[in-house]
This record gives sequence, structure tokens and C-alpha cells, in this order.
Amino acid sequence: MRTQSKTKEAAMTFPEVLVAILLMAIFCGSVFELNAVCLRYIDSSKEAVAALQSVHDRTEVLRNLSFADLTTTATVQSLLASAPNSSDFCKKATETVTIAAYPTATGTTQLTRTPDGTVTVNSTATSLGSTLVQVDVSTSWNMLGGRARSEQTSTIISNGTKK
Repeated sequence: MRTQSKTKEAAMTFPEVLVAILLMAIFCGSVFELNAVCLRYIDSSKEAVAALQSVHDRTEVLRNLSFADLTTTATVQSLLASAPNSSDFCKKATETVTIAAYPTATGTTQLTRTPDGTVTVNSTATSLGSTLVQVDVSTSWNMLGGRARSEQTSTIISNGTKK
């Protein structure tokens, strides 16, 4: 009597290998896309922080001006000729400064600084008063993909003496 060997060779078939490769490709593609999304979110967060810092820096410069200089359009225009800080973000953001008498405005003075450094006087108030002004500083930019973003702050500045 002859005994047959009961060893059976096991192997994967070609279609099984193709399915396994397809699953690995889908998994790796998903991981890479998730990584790309995370990098875009990080870039967006960096831009938002840079915009906040830019708005804060410009507001502090304006707050440190004398009231007479703050209400003079030419002085504010010459201040806006330079970027609020030296970050790369300021090279792609548009900055707008609006000054109005507070609490009742009789017009506003609005100046816009474009990314190339050009300062435009959009409007000039007939009178900014002699006691209080409201200063609005905003920065706007386009994110990757063309979505518009902006950051803004408002402050009220009094004509008083500095101690």
C-alpha cells in the first residue's frame, strides 16, 4: 500500500495579491491626504497668529502717538508706509486703519496699505473731535485655496496726558 503525502502547499493567488496591494494603496493614500490636511491647518493657524500679531503691533503704534498726530491723516499715512512688523505675513496682507470721532462720528478717516506697501487714503473725516477717537485696525489676506480671512480690533483713544 502506498501512502500519499498529506502535505499541501499554501500560496496566495494573483487576485489576492492584487486586492492586498489595492488595500495598501488606499490606506497609504488616506494617510498622505490626512497629513496634507493637517499641514494646511497648521499653515492656517500660523497665518491667523501672524495676523493677530500684525493687528496688535499696528494698534500699539497708533496708541503711542500723540492725539494731534493720530488725528492728522498725513502722519498716519506715513506710519502705514512701513509694515507693522518684519514678518513674511505682512508681505501678503492688506491692512486697513479707520479712525472716527467717538461716540458720534462725523465721517471717518480710512487708510489702506496693500501688500506692496502702497498706502491709499480712502476717506478723510471732516472732524475727528478733540477728546475721543475710535481706531479700527484690520488685516485681511487670502489663504491657500483663495479663501479670504481677516482679523480686526477696535480701541478708543483719549486725548489725555501720558504719565
